[in-house]
Amino acid sequence: MDLMNLIKENAKKHQQRIVLPESYEERTLRATDIILSEKLARIILIGNPDKILGLGKEMGLKNLSEAILVDPENNPKEEAYANLMVELRKSKGLTYDQALALLKNPLYLATIMIKSGDADGEVAGAENATGNVLRPAFQYVKTMPGISVVSGAFLMFLTDETYGEQGLMVFADCAVHPNPTARELAEIAVATGKTTRAIAGFEPRIAMLSFSTKGSAEHEIVEKVRKATELAKELDPTLAIDGELQADAAIVESIGQSKAPGSKIAGKANVLIFPSLETGNIAYKLVQRLAKAEAVGPILQGMAAPINDLSRGCSVDDIVNLVAITANQAANK
Repeated sequence: MDLMNLIKENAKKHQQRIVLPESYEERTLRATDIILSEKLARIILIGNPDKILGLGKEMGLKNLSEAILVDPENNPKEEAYANLMVELRKSKGLTYDQALALLKNPLYLATIMIKSGDADGEVAGAENATGNVLRPAFQYVKTMPGISVVSGAFLMFLTDETYGEQGLMVFADCAVHPNPTARELAEIAVATGKTTRAIAGFEPRIAMLSFSTKGSAEHEIVEKVRKATELAKELDPTLAIDGELQADAAIVESIGQSKAPGSKIAGKANVLIFPSLETGNIAYKLVQRLAKAEAVGPILQGMAAPINDLSRGCSVDDIVNLVAITANQAANK
């Protein structure tokens, strides 16, 4: 996977501060050791320093001493962080004592470190559910300006290089938002364009997918995609985007020319935006299994700072790769 090597090389150049709050978890510690050895990022681990270093010694890890260790039970910035939390959540009635209690939770402490400028990004989820990872992110880091919805993109590495960008495509949303409105779908398209430029490193050609191509069918779901396409063009006029397109019209040149003559995207798309989470999630899993594609993600997009969620079944390599991706997102923020 040449792109992953390029992502890692770029991460090395920027040395972003990535916080890993699940610091007693074995895969996380092994990944940290690799990341620090390869100098992919500066790693912040949250937890008792003696326990973290002790676990590392038991596992034979050699590089954990290079990590920044932040103890939630003895944190010199606790007061400042608590005051910031109260300020950000005063409309919700958060008290200072409640903020202090939340700061004992590594997931909350990680997000406040990012909000305070003491970290550049976060990777978690090896032992926490997605909701637990994202809740503090939504509350304190929030979404980027002009974007109200968080979505999940997958890099799809195909064995057939005639599709997408020499076999690489980006799919979204495949992970987060069940039934986006036209405005939210437009925001997902724009965010995926930014992800494609920052992470995949090529210029996106975005197809807004539907079961209709340019009026071949009429339905409110089709109309939503049409409206989303126009809104996306308004939100970011630099993006090459077209819709509504059926999947075959989006990726097969002969079919694209037949069904959507004159379209600059039809038959040439390297980014696919699905009209709902169910379609996106089903599609990426089918492509992954039936076409034996490598699926890397989900890369969470739309947050004001990069916070990425792992599967609880992730491997050490998955963590290493997602940290490198997160570092690239942070560098391109």
